[in-house]
Amino acid sequence: MAGLVLCEPTELYNILNQVTKLSRLTEPNYLCLLDVRSKQEYDESHVITARRVKKRANEYLLPESVDLECVKYCVVYDNNTSTLEIALRGEDEEDNTEDGRHELVPGAAVECGRVLAHLTHHPICILKGGYERFSAMYHFLRTQKIIWMPQELDAFQPYPAEIMPGKIYLGNFRQACDPKIQKDLKIKAHVNVSMETGPFFVDDSNKLLHIKIEDSPEANIFPFLRHLCHFLEVHLRLGSVILVFSTLGISRSCAATLAFLMHWKEQTLKSVYQRSLRLLQGGAFWLLLGARELRPWQGSKGTYSNSLDPDWRRGRRPVTTNSVEPALVTLRAVPSHGMRRWRPAPRGGTAFA
Repeated sequence: MAGLVLCEPTELYNILNQVTKLSRLTEPNYLCLLDVRSKQEYDESHVITARRVKKRANEYLLPESVDLECVKYCVVYDNNTSTLEIALRGEDEEDNTEDGRHELVPGAAVECGRVLAHLTHHPICILKGGYERFSAMYHFLRTQKIIWMPQELDAFQPYPAEIMPGKIYLGNFRQACDPKIQKDLKIKAHVNVSMETGPFFVDDSNKLLHIKIEDSPEANIFPFLRHLCHFLEVHLRLGSVILVFSTLGISRSCAATLAFLMHWKEQTLKSVYQRSLRLLQGGAFWLLLGARELRPWQGSKGTYSNSLDPDWRRGRRPVTTNSVEPALVTLRAVPSHGMRRWRPAPRGGTAFA
């Protein structure tokens, strides 16, 4: 019996949008998404590819052709379950014990998950907040479609991976050119780590940071990281949603994203890499490539400094401005050869030189 775990909406979003050459939803043993709400609620709308679990005589009936033993991810959701157990009083409050203890009653998703847990080698994921929370965050992944044909799954266009919920997304050039994705995710700024030029925010340096770097082993992304981290930090403080992308979204853009997360969270490459893998449920091959791009500059202790600016070393965070342009004007004036690069630092750390 594998047991139950809570699954954040962001995790399900990233599971649904994993992609190799095609969407991973085309793989029969990749995801089994189960809806335990009523038929009326399911028919009104549900998460894409979700199947309704019927209940007869207090027994849950698994949809036909589902073999949970071979499925990598099994996610179950109801309306709004947010915990693996829910505290409720008994039907007759006068019968409660004097100490006021409540009876623990599982939600519908948890109840169904416990029935299914002995059928799979992997934990059953219970969607935290249920359909109500997920649909509020990702309304564009709702549907009334019940049957999905293989060719329809082949044609499904995944959304960018969500790195920081509602703040930073990581994608490819096609996604960066899709106006529907920009609208659905409310993208307000782009970081383009490729030689191609996208159609959005052209000639607007406040909303577009274009790092022109070839996709080759000889390319060096490190001279651009100080500018990149400052650009992302300013936009995060302004509440902007940012899309970081490269041609395929599997090397340069993820290396840039990992570098920023190390700076923002003040953590090592190993720590950020492992946390990102957990968030993305282990399906992100591009994160491994990004880690490989950063590793050659790793210090003896496997850490990097967050000193992107002299203010960091003096114990002060940069002053936040109300406009992006004043915060970026000094960086735009710095030539690429003037950017500081990471180097090993004393006492096992690393710093910008």
